[in-house]
Amino acid sequence: MKYYVLIVISCLILGIGCKTEKKQTPTKVEKELSVLEKVANAHGYQHWKNVSEIKFTFNVDRDSTHFERSWAWKPKSNDVVFTTRKDTISYNRSAMDSIIAKTDRGFINDKFWLLGPYQLVWDRNGFTYEHQRDIEAPMSKTNMQKLTIVYNNEGGYTPGDAYDFYFEDDHIIKEWVFRRGNQPEPSMITSWEDYKDLKGLNIAIMHKMPESNFQLYFTGVEVKTE
Repeated sequence: MKYYVLIVISCLILGIGCKTEKKQTPTKVEKELSVLEKVANAHGYQHWKNVSEIKFTFNVDRDSTHFERSWAWKPKSNDVVFTTRKDTISYNRSAMDSIIAKTDRGFINDKFWLLGPYQLVWDRNGFTYEHQRDIEAPMSKTNMQKLTIVYNNEGGYTPGDAYDFYFEDDHIIKEWVFRRGNQPEPSMITSWEDYKDLKGLNIAIMHKMPESNFQLYFTGVEVKTE
């Protein structure tokens, strides 16, 4: 009888052990972000999926001259409205003729200045890139990380052009260099400054050129989310 009781107790203990034993779940390995994604995310790219519309006015001041043009873009439908003091043009980027393409060239330029960090993700299949550390930035003369992208020679509005982005460990762009046709000499150098948080998007509103009264900046930036 005692032997029988011991067997029953042993079975109960084993049963409880089996029931309380935790199932092993496979460990999820997160993919290491590329430097392109790190820069984009540092500027709020992870919030872009919520954006239904963005409006902005692109401004350039040089000496005593002023230039501006305004845009409203619905990224999910790709509808664009272009506005100047003289004209208003509406179009969809999936259906453009040669005349609208000239207007769209301006939109692509202005959008690149506003959302350049996101283009690193959007245009990923259209360029090659190189990432370096401890490179002297052209304006501040301090050592930063340098990300160089060179667009392919075919397609797009700026085939073969190169951009050098300079940033520190936070991956926030501080300066950049545009080099037309990937030439060694800079075609333009400007700062990235006066960052604003707009519905999670971290956007540089001001760009200045060293030792110059040139300013490229944005006004009327509005972000609508779903």
